[in-house]
Order: sequence, then C-alpha cells, then structure tokens
Amino acid sequence: MAGFRRMADLPQVIPVFPLDGALLLPGGELPLQIFEPRYLNMVDDVMGGDRIIGMIQTRPGGDRARPLLAAVGCAGRITSFAETSDGRYLITLTGLCRFEPGDELALRMPYRQVRARYEPFADDLAEEDEKSAPPTEARERFARALKRYLNRRDLDIDWETAHVAPLEALVTSLAMGLPFAPQEKQALLQAPDLAGRFDVLTTLLEIDSVEDGDDESPSLQ
Repeated sequence: MAGFRRMADLPQVIPVFPLDGALLLPGGELPLQIFEPRYLNMVDDVMGGDRIIGMIQTRPGGDRARPLLAAVGCAGRITSFAETSDGRYLITLTGLCRFEPGDELALRMPYRQVRARYEPFADDLAEEDEKSAPPTEARERFARALKRYLNRRDLDIDWETAHVAPLEALVTSLAMGLPFAPQEKQALLQAPDLAGRFDVLTTLLEIDSVEDGDDESPSLQ
C-alpha cells in the first residue's frame, strides 16, 4: 500500500482491537461493523491520523476486561469508512504488516494500545514477486483438498478466477474467508511466509476432508 513500504513508515504505537475469530492478513481486506463505544472512540482517533489499527486475537489468561493478547497480530489501515443512521461505523481494514505486541501503554484510554514489533515480519512489505511460492505439485495437492472441503460444505468458488488469481491473493482470501477455528486462524497468521501459509492452509483443508474420497479437482496452475 502506498506510503507503507518500509517498517519505518509504520507507527511504533498502535491501538489494538482484540477480536477472536477475525483474521487479517497482509494485503487482505477485512470489513468490520463497529458499535461498542470504546471502539467507536478508537476509530474516531485513528481517522485523524494514520488510520492504523492492530487486529489481534486473545489467549487464555488475564482478566475479562483485558484478556492476554495473542503472540502475533496484523496492523491494518482503514481504507473505507461509512457511518450508519444509528451511529455504527462500517469500516474496511486493509492488512499491512504483522506485528508482535510489545509493552502495553498504561494510558487512560477506553481502548488498548501497544508498542508494535514489526521486525520479524519485514517480508510482509515485500512485493509479491519477491516472495517464495510453492511448487506445482503442492498447488495440485491444494486444489484437491480445497475441492473436497468446499464439496463437504456445499460451498463453491469461481474456479476460473481462482486459476488466474495471484497465489498470494488466493491464499489470503481463502484463509480469511473460510470458517476456520480461532486457533487455526492464528496458525495461518503465524506461518512464516507465503509458502508456509499455503502449506498450513492445505493441511487444514486436508484434515477437514480426510474422510472424503473425492480426488477430482481442477488444477491451480
């Protein structure tokens, strides 16, 4: 995204939105409906600045009001904004770069803020053609697993579009859109790179469809 090509372009302190089951990946778009007062306040504040929010899941521990944060989240920028007649905000976050939540700021704010460590995920800001991609055999395995997964749920995708979509865009869309459990979404988020995320996604699809014997599938080449 223009203006965010280097880690130095990203803010060191970001507000975080802990939301289990919601996955934001670099390059992905996550629509959100904001209605809690503290998060309406958060959106108001970031809209006057860099528009960046850190999406993150929680982990067991902490208190109910401030549960412990997962080891990795993803910073996203608000790229669309609308307000409804009853005061809700409809926003879209576009993923920029993953982060590790560092120290949490002890501020009197209704929402939480952390120091974000982006260094382990510098490759998130690389152009797609600079990222590693899986071999053809792995893509064929993925296509078989995806077809079985979709068949079991009576779901479908536009296979013609899938054939021509850039691999990263396809993996990101499926990882964010398919109904995986929170811990599975976290595994997808924490995969080291595109090839790793592709492998995690393939494994999750295969585990789900292990009892399905349908091996026919269009090839994603």
